[in-house]
Order: sequence, then structure tokens, then C-alpha cells
Amino acid sequence: MPIASALPTVNAALNALSAVLILLGWAFVRRHRIQAHRLSMLGAVGASSLFLVNYLVYHAQHGATRFTGSGAQRTLYLAILGSHTVLAAILVPLVALTLWYAFSARIVRHARLARWTVPVSLYVSATGVAIYLMLYHL
Repeated sequence: MPIASALPTVNAALNALSAVLILLGWAFVRRHRIQAHRLSMLGAVGASSLFLVNYLVYHAQHGATRFTGSGAQRTLYLAILGSHTVLAAILVPLVALTLWYAFSARIVRHARLARWTVPVSLYVSATGVAIYLMLYHL
């Protein structure tokens, strides 16, 4: 199997890993385990960054992958893809600002913004996996 053909699976795994690390980070901060929270969230950002690099490499080499389903499946796919794409674009500056507040010790602002960043991140990660499953396993 050429490396390029494995990238969609790798990307889905990176999306899933990011979601797990975000959930762990959220659980750690709720338990006031700040260092574990920090490591989990940085791991999630790292996994998401690797995803983005792999995604760009794959699509530069392969181009777009078209969904072959029709009817209700196609409608559902397009709805998920559309919301995923819009929120993924919004997520980049949202994560950057959330990290900025954390690293500049503006914890109240960080926590307020993270209440938006976490669910958006989880949605983008989960729908990324769903898109992969719909494209390659339906």
C-alpha cells in the first residue's frame, strides 16, 4: 500500500486521537490536574497539526475524493461536510487565541474561550472521522 493511500486512515486516527486527548484534558482540568491538562491539550494540538499537514499532502497529491452515495446518504454527508468545514476554519484562530490566553497566564479568559473551543474541537474531530467512514467505508 503506497503511503499516500494510507493517509486518509492516518488522518482519521489523528482526528480520533485529538478528540480523546481533548476529553482527557477537560477531565484533568476539572480535577485541577493542570500539568496533565496542559500536556493533553498540547498533545491534541499536535495531533490536529499532524492531521492538517497530512491532509494537505494527501490532497496535493490525490486531489478531491468524491462521495459516491446518493439520496439521503448524500444529503447527510454534505450537511456533515459543510458544518465540519466551516467549523474547522473557525477553529484555527479559536485554538490559537485559547492557547495564547493560556500561555500568557490569562486563565479566566482562557477558560471562558475554552468553553467554546472544546465543543467545537470535539465536533470537528468527530465529524472528521465520520467523513472518513462515509467516504471510504460506505
